[in-house]
Amino acid sequence: MAFLKISLMAFSFVFWIAGLAMLTLGIWTKISLEEYLMLSTNDYPNTPVILLGSGAAVLLWGFLGCFSAAVERRCLLRTYGLFQLAVLLAGLAAGLSALFYRRDIAEGFQSGLQNAVQSYAEDEEKADVLDDIQRALRCCGVHSYRDWFESSWSLEQLEQHKFFGEHSNNSVPSSCCQVRRGCRNNPVLPGAPGINMDGCFKKVCDFVSENMFYIATSALGLALIQVVGIILTCLLAAKIPSREPETVPT
Repeated sequence: MAFLKISLMAFSFVFWIAGLAMLTLGIWTKISLEEYLMLSTNDYPNTPVILLGSGAAVLLWGFLGCFSAAVERRCLLRTYGLFQLAVLLAGLAAGLSALFYRRDIAEGFQSGLQNAVQSYAEDEEKADVLDDIQRALRCCGVHSYRDWFESSWSLEQLEQHKFFGEHSNNSVPSSCCQVRRGCRNNPVLPGAPGINMDGCFKKVCDFVSENMFYIATSALGLALIQVVGIILTCLLAAKIPSREPETVPT
């Protein structure tokens, strides 16, 4: 009995640390991947929100394990066990969704990036996201910098060039430049000197897919920790004798 109590209290501390890790992982995922996932045209389970919710709940409820073990209350232990089961299911949902939907998210990026390139002149929000991605990953266009040449934004540049007697619409945004100054992006010179020539599709897919794998394995590992806690909670609850209601002598 004493061994089970100490084990459950020690696990509850580990459980609280795991909750803090889940919360940290959820915040990191929300910040680092949200910008990339905005461009995907496919729906996907909101893994960062699941991690944030689970981590916050564990931090709030983590002390219940220590308290229920200390006071030896069967009802509290059962409540704690049910809560651990809920966290286990949430962690499994986050981990498995990140694994299973990696390919769907990647496939949605191609059409998402194409839409962002075509609507660059109209959709300011997507344009800002695309500029940030092109700068961060040092890429340009969907598959190459030439994808910009047929965009509505590049055609607008053609109209401006015609005013000055030029007839080239081979223009790319400044976010495609390798350096901020001295970059000839409007129009692009032959051979595209100073321009990032690789497309963003493969780089974005690799970045998101790799990070989703780490998130999935971390979420699954944290979820499986709950199995130990559920077993300890059930064993301790079974060892505690049922309390008979006290009767008042007459």
